[in-house]
Amino acid sequence: MSEAHKPTFSGVIPHLAVKGGTEAIAFYVKALGAELVQQMPTPDGRLMHAHLRLNGAPIFLHDDFDGAGGCRPPTETGGASVTMHVALRAPAEVDALFERACAAGADVVMVPNDVFWGDRYARLRDPFGHVWSLGAPLSAG
Repeated sequence: MSEAHKPTFSGVIPHLAVKGGTEAIAFYVKALGAELVQQMPTPDGRLMHAHLRLNGAPIFLHDDFDGAGGCRPPTETGGASVTMHVALRAPAEVDALFERACAAGADVVMVPNDVFWGDRYARLRDPFGHVWSLGAPLSAG
């Protein structure tokens, strides 16, 4: 990729380590509606880097291998150390995305509920060990 075509980013971008990068991309596209922006394999076919866009925000991911950035997938460390939160606009979107992700193979951590802080909220674990929360305000005001 030429310097002129490299995307410019700001803010904090999650960078997920996974076992099975190609499968993870397919899952995030199917389950969460992510868009694949770019992927870069190593010469031997592992996923060195992928850039996805989910709900307008970038997410990076890579296969688990030595030299891949020093972080390990939750499946190798005994659990996730961070929750990825998808901020949605309407409570019905929480329920719809929850159902979509479950149908694609996510495990339920917490079913959608109206919670005390004023959101519709749910939690899932993807097949790669990462935990996702889904939330939307119950009212616009």
